[in-house]
Amino acid sequence: MRIFLHGSRRKVDALEPALFDRLWNHLMALGSDGGLNVSRKLYELLAAKRPLPSWVRPVDRGEVPEADLAVSLGGDGTFLRTAQWVGDSRVPILGVNAGHLGFLTDFTIADFLQADAALLGRLRHQSRKLLRVECSEPLPDGCWPYALNDVALLKNDTASMISVAATVDGMPLTTYQADGLVIATPTGSTGYNLSVGGPILEPQVDALLLSPVAPHLLAMRPLAVGGSARLELTVSARKGGFMLSLDGRSLSIAAGATVIVEAAPFPIIVAQHPEHDFAQTLRSKLLWGERPVRQ
Repeated sequence: MRIFLHGSRRKVDALEPALFDRLWNHLMALGSDGGLNVSRKLYELLAAKRPLPSWVRPVDRGEVPEADLAVSLGGDGTFLRTAQWVGDSRVPILGVNAGHLGFLTDFTIADFLQADAALLGRLRHQSRKLLRVECSEPLPDGCWPYALNDVALLKNDTASMISVAATVDGMPLTTYQADGLVIATPTGSTGYNLSVGGPILEPQVDALLLSPVAPHLLAMRPLAVGGSARLELTVSARKGGFMLSLDGRSLSIAAGATVIVEAAPFPIIVAQHPEHDFAQTLRSKLLWGERPVRQ
């Protein structure tokens, strides 16, 4: 099996030496037949720890990894960065949680250490909607204009609230007066969207979520629209501009700009444990059904 590995260098470096050795030996065994490609900076960290065989090779940013499976080692942030590496190649991404909550990371390190080639051959592959962003203001060179979790339009730190005039498929919807507006995929419904009061969606629901951040009017509630909707969002602000965030990657945009958000022409493929499901994820990550601890 050809494997591409991307990981959080900080979290990999913080692993206990014995656990790191077990994890690395397991990756070497899984990739020994087809090869192991590693993102450049993580490769350099690993090479500093031990000699690497010739069939372990670095992959530079912008180079599409040749792989049957991408392994993301870290938390949800690492998974989102792995999605950028994979891009439109449709290589399935397997998230291994070395962080905290990790909604996108379906495997614990213990799960992964028990995953042999037979189990990896039975992984369930889910297509996840990706958002594409266009802006009337030019985006910086090298900006990946896609987001797996969410796109957020946010006020600057010291500014008053912003106004976001929203249309859906060319039809005027409303003008949000708020600290910001989050547009989330079903995958991202458990992220920023959840923290501002938006609903949780099962990942295969064909919808987009619009959830205002601290809205000026109580009646401005989260809204679900069709997954193929084209959103046009024009932002005005009293001072300066606003922040455009794509999965946490923030860009400063001038007030008056129009941001278009719609589904990307390609999905991200998420690899999941064959015995795990979304309900189990909610129970384990959000502790649904757990009794409160009495003091």
